[in-house]
Formats: sequence, C-alpha cells, structure tokens
Amino acid sequence: MIRDYFKYGFRSLIHRGVRSWLTMIGIFVGIAAVVALISLGQGFQQAINSQFEKLGSDRVIINAGGGEYGPMGSSFSASKLYEKDVEAVRKVQGVDYANGLFFKYATVKYKDDTTFLIFGGTPTDPKLVKQLELLGFFEIEKGRELKQGDKYKVILGYSVAYETFKKKDGSYIILTTGDTLNINGKDFEIVGIQKKIGNGMFDGLARAPKDTVRELLNEEEEVSMIGAKVKPGFEPAQVADNIERALRKERNVKKGEEDFTVQTTQQVIGGLNSILDLVQIVVIGIAAISLFVGGIGIMNTMYTSVLERRREIGIMKSVGARNSDILSIFLIESGLLGLAGGLIGVAFGFFISKSVELIAAAAGAEILKAFFSWYLVLGALLFSFLVGVISGITPAMQASNMKPVDAMRE
Repeated sequence: MIRDYFKYGFRSLIHRGVRSWLTMIGIFVGIAAVVALISLGQGFQQAINSQFEKLGSDRVIINAGGGEYGPMGSSFSASKLYEKDVEAVRKVQGVDYANGLFFKYATVKYKDDTTFLIFGGTPTDPKLVKQLELLGFFEIEKGRELKQGDKYKVILGYSVAYETFKKKDGSYIILTTGDTLNINGKDFEIVGIQKKIGNGMFDGLARAPKDTVRELLNEEEEVSMIGAKVKPGFEPAQVADNIERALRKERNVKKGEEDFTVQTTQQVIGGLNSILDLVQIVVIGIAAISLFVGGIGIMNTMYTSVLERRREIGIMKSVGARNSDILSIFLIESGLLGLAGGLIGVAFGFFISKSVELIAAAAGAEILKAFFSWYLVLGALLFSFLVGVISGITPAMQASNMKPVDAMRE
C-alpha cells in the first residue's frame, strides 16, 4: 500500500512538471547551502585537529595574554613572555623539556621583489633542535637544519621557497639552498627548505637562529610562545596546572589575574572545535531561511494541487478510500517534493564545497578541505523530506476531510 502511495505521488510530481521544479528551488538552495557549509566546516575542523595531533597529547602551550594560539599570539597582547619564563617552565615537575620560540613580521627581499613574512627565531642547540623536530612542523625537505655557529643563515617554509617571489612574467621564482635573502636589511644564506605540511603559518615562515633574530629585531629576551612536553607517567592537565602556578610566582601575579595562558593541546583543540561548531550553527541558521521559504512554496503548491484535484479526491473516496489514505497520499507527495529538492541540493552542495576546496588549494590554503560523510547526506535528505511533509500537513488534512459528494460536485 505504501509503495502504491509513493508511486502515485511520484507520478503526480512528474505530471506537474515545471511547477514541481519551481517549488523545489527553495529546498535545494537551502540544502545546498547547508551541505556545503557543513562539509567545509567539518573538513576545516578535521584539518586543524590533525595539525594539533602532530604535537601529541602530551604537549602544553603557553602564550602571553588571553590565549591566542600560535607563534604570533603574543604579538597581539600587551603582555610578553621572556626567556626567564622558559626557564621557570623547565623547572616544573613533570616537564620533560620546554622551548621558547620567537616570531615577528619582517621585510624580506629577493632581488627586486619585496614582501612581509613571519620571521622566526628557533634554537641551534643540538638537544633543543632535536626536540623541535619532534613537533613535526619543521621537517627539512632540502638542505639542513640550523646548527650552532650559524648566524646569518635561514630556513624557508615551503610556500616561501616556491610560491612567494615572482619574476616579471608573473611566474614564481624557485628558491633553493645557497641563494641569498635580504631580511630587514641583512643578507641571509638559505641553508634549508622545509617540507610542505599544508599549514599556511608554518609553510609561510622564514626562520633563523633565535639570537640572530633577536639582535636584528632588537628584542633581547622576548619569546612569542613556549612549548613544553610532559614526561611519561604525568597527566598533562596536572602539569599544566603546575606550570601555571610556577609562572604566577615567576611573574608575581595573583590567581585570576594571569597575563598568560597555559593550555594542553586537548584544551586548545576543544576550544577551537567549540568555536567552529558555533560558527556552523550560525551559518546553518542563515541557510535555514531558504528552507523555510521552500516549505512555504511546497505548502502553496499542495494547496493548489488539492483545489485542482477535488474531483479526483471525490472519486477515490467514493470507491472506498479512507481519510487516512487521502492524508497519506498528499503527505507523501509533499515529502517527495522536499526529497527531490534535497537530492538536487546535496549534489549542488558537494559541487560547491569541492570547488571551494580546489580554489583554496590553488591559493595555498590547503587546510580548507571538504569532508563528505554518509550521515551528512542521509541527514540532509531526511531533513528535506521532513520539511516537505510538514509543509504539506495542512493541505493534506484539507484534502482528507473533503466530503465525496461536495468534491464530485466541484
């Protein structure tokens, strides 16, 4: 019986042709927007999480100010972190090692092409360099890592080496080891090129020995962030609390008045995911306006259908169709309208999100990816069907409550 209802509803949609297509516009625009936004949001979320997973769950990140993650975090804060803070962190029980990294924007020139890049200072002590390599963000593809005794030597991120400086014809200049860059008026020899990791911040980085960077930028003791690794057997959250207490003592601030932020990688991931989830909810809410408009369109179409098919309804009732049968027929028909719009919307949504991913990749933002999941497809189709059913309730009830004699007289 239900199968017959679906067949009947499908034939009705085909029969109405252009009207059905026009009715579905609001639904497929809304579903396309929802699918595209969710797939891009989930893809972006997974890309960020994978970057943090490279750090490992046993890492603690210390930033100056209100907790902006990343090497440039302290640049936007009135408070600063210093080398003495790094030493205080190293002495905390449960800390295996700690490194202070220093980053600032600098003017970088190659021949006649000048740009602004993140210029970072990293350690040259062999032990600290080994610890830095464990992060996974600074792997060398060509050349070597910085070493003790280096001064005006620089390592370039992938996009700096291959996708930053241009020739007169617009094509990119490929930089390699042995080439020279002028950074804030000083010539630096390129000794290494980092592997591409798909993170714009690290792929777009130029880094030199920390002491050299400090001297060039006239910043003697400042660090932009501190990264610490927790010893095996210690709980990262507890070590983070210990670090916070040690820094309060070192910086002479009271609890609740900290001018720094201590977070485990899991806390950072959780915070970012919460923000991304909130953003997705907002944009989906905006896209839902199209679904509301589409629902009104379905309701209007079904009302018109009921008026046009009064005689048909009367005939069905006169041969024994019950009110529940008529109600089911019209609800299924309106649900199919929504489902058809949903199918088109899912296809368009995937096309949009994949196009955005390809455009972003061409622009170097490979962290922006589309993620397609079966539950996103199923959820979008069920939701569009539900919107159609709900929109058709009132017209379907009107049709089911018709008296056969009145309907036949029309």
